[in-house]
Amino acid sequence: GHEMPLFSVPKEVAVGTAMLGVAFATGMLAGKRYPLIFGTPKSPKSIIGKSSAVWEYILDHSLREHPILKKLRLLTADHPWGRMMVSCDQAQFMANLVKLIKAKKVIEIGVFTGYNTLNMALVLPDNGRVVACDINEDYVKIGKPLWKEAGVEHKIDLRIKPAVQTLDELLASGESETFDFAFIDADKESYNEYYEKCLRLIKKGGIIAIDNVLYNGKVLNPRKDDLAAQSIHHLNEKLFRDARVNISMIQMGDGVTLAFKL
Repeated sequence: GHEMPLFSVPKEVAVGTAMLGVAFATGMLAGKRYPLIFGTPKSPKSIIGKSSAVWEYILDHSLREHPILKKLRLLTADHPWGRMMVSCDQAQFMANLVKLIKAKKVIEIGVFTGYNTLNMALVLPDNGRVVACDINEDYVKIGKPLWKEAGVEHKIDLRIKPAVQTLDELLASGESETFDFAFIDADKESYNEYYEKCLRLIKKGGIIAIDNVLYNGKVLNPRKDDLAAQSIHHLNEKLFRDARVNISMIQMGDGVTLAFKL
């Protein structure tokens, strides 16, 4: 790997990250309890259509990971459900978008161990806020001490309850059109509901990032009994026609769509 000030991505870590499968759905975490995770292990080859050596090169030449983020990623990789973590390169891209639009208020639906929560909190101003939605506090406990260690705990508003309930509370408390950015990575059957509520909470010019929109290719021909794939496919079709937003679907991780509110 290449050493940089504050950042280092040793080869074995880059390979380890790639082997996490790049990006996974944070299925049972944010909205409803499900016995299985959503999404299946994906090799980098299936995602980028090139060799894992190319994937390693991408990480080696673009990942600038904060030392505490790296610490949390390695802790998460050791967890039995570690493969559910968002890919580190995608998280870095989200942080760059958050900085680009000078975001102060962010919604995250699906926290898991809190890697992307920390990632976004690190780039927010000191008075910034991440409303982090999840239903499982056990996983979050892995990341919480590192939020504190990084000095950003005060920016994170963790809500342990069904995400729809939290979004409804934000709307009811008059926070419509006050958020700059939202990241949706939770139970797929609820994606449409999350999207609609986030669209009301996001300002004009704000961004909603929707993860796992390719769903390991299952969206190409969703099985009738695969409700998650069906839900994502229907949302993809809806987003394509949605005049309220401009969109870009990006082949990063398991596919991410950026919806820019008009």
